[in-house]
Amino acid sequence: MYSYDEPVYLISVVAKILSIHPQTLRQYEREGLVEPGRTDGKMRLYSQRDIDKIKTILRLTRDLGVNLAGVDIILRLKDKLDEQDKELEELRINLEKFKSNQSHKSVLKKESSYEVIIFQK
Repeated sequence: MYSYDEPVYLISVVAKILSIHPQTLRQYEREGLVEPGRTDGKMRLYSQRDIDKIKTILRLTRDLGVNLAGVDIILRLKDKLDEQDKELEELRINLEKFKSNQSHKSVLKKESSYEVIIFQK
């Protein structure tokens, strides 16, 4: 079985899976929304992560009417929040280590700082 990030799907396969035209996938790549891997022969290969990201793009554009510039902003903000969540978790871990070294016992509870909810019609 392949890993979630391993590029294995050809553009024609992804287009068929998602019921979209391959040109749509090329457009998403030109806009910088998705970056498929490439073979030595320069053929595009998509991972399952890429497919899931494209599904999100399709939901935003089709169901919510967001244009591609808006999708780009949303995805960049989501990536930024993901980075900040990782950084916050590292700080929590370091604080717990510090407190345990100070012989104070306490538990910090991690809660997500955001949640993306996409409503379907």
